[in-house]
Amino acid sequence: MPTYDYVCAKCGHHFEAFQSMSDAPLTKCPKCKTGKVKRLIGAGAGFVFKGSGFYETDYKHHHASTAPASEPAPAPASAPKACEGCLNAKGASAN
Repeated sequence: MPTYDYVCAKCGHHFEAFQSMSDAPLTKCPKCKTGKVKRLIGAGAGFVFKGSGFYETDYKHHHASTAPASEPAPAPASAPKACEGCLNAKGASAN
């Protein structure tokens, strides 16, 4: 049920009332009993989470190692072999 804010036009008393949305607005001040009250426009209340279970870390898993396993470095590429023509040009034998 929503909470509505009211103010009395006669005594200026501010108060809140829990009412169903289908309930008629209040008409008499609970303090002076004679003043006409007016419902105020409010921002409303948001959700209020109380107690444990709503903190961001409550749902995180606590493992011994949370860091991803590092992948091993790739093996160095083997040196390209020179073609026979290049080896002959440098004076090396290709046997």
